[in-house]
Amino acid sequence: MSDVAAVQALVVVDVQRAFFDGEGAVPGAAAVREAVEGMLGRARESGVLVVHLQNDGATGADDEAGTAGWELALSVVAGDREVVVRKRHDDGFAGTSLGGLLVGAGVKGIAVCGVMSEMCVSATARTALARGYRVVLPHDAHSTYDAPAADGISEAVPAATVSRVAEWALGNEAEIVARAADVRFEAGGR
Repeated sequence: MSDVAAVQALVVVDVQRAFFDGEGAVPGAAAVREAVEGMLGRARESGVLVVHLQNDGATGADDEAGTAGWELALSVVAGDREVVVRKRHDDGFAGTSLGGLLVGAGVKGIAVCGVMSEMCVSATARTALARGYRVVLPHDAHSTYDAPAADGISEAVPAATVSRVAEWALGNEAEIVARAADVRFEAGGR
């Protein structure tokens, strides 16, 4: 077990069927899902706040609100300690109740996981850092798609590289840990 200090909340970003099921799944979706499920179980057992962010994709998008792809890929145990927050922007704080939920629960540190590494996961983690939260990002619990080749710029960039660059771009403020299994949860605050 790692010596990663415990956090008081888990933010699960866009773990929706469009990105985890079928041919449209992100690379390594099964392993990411397993890592997220492990954290989710430990977070529930610890009684910390769990927030499932659910993206309301635009009309025609794979995660268009109300479609099968929009549905969450993991079960939710709804209650005052586990909630779903719908969003329309990459940043899970933008125009949502996420900030108020974290403040209300007395949260000081969060673990962030889900998709897409360089978009919604990164934007949410960056805003959490800017708001003074300690952010733990387990490497094996987030993913994205390959970045396509860009004519005259680069060949395609594998998803694993895109995810690692997203981690690196958060700077030394975020705590990047190798394994979701090393993330600990401890209720606190309030």
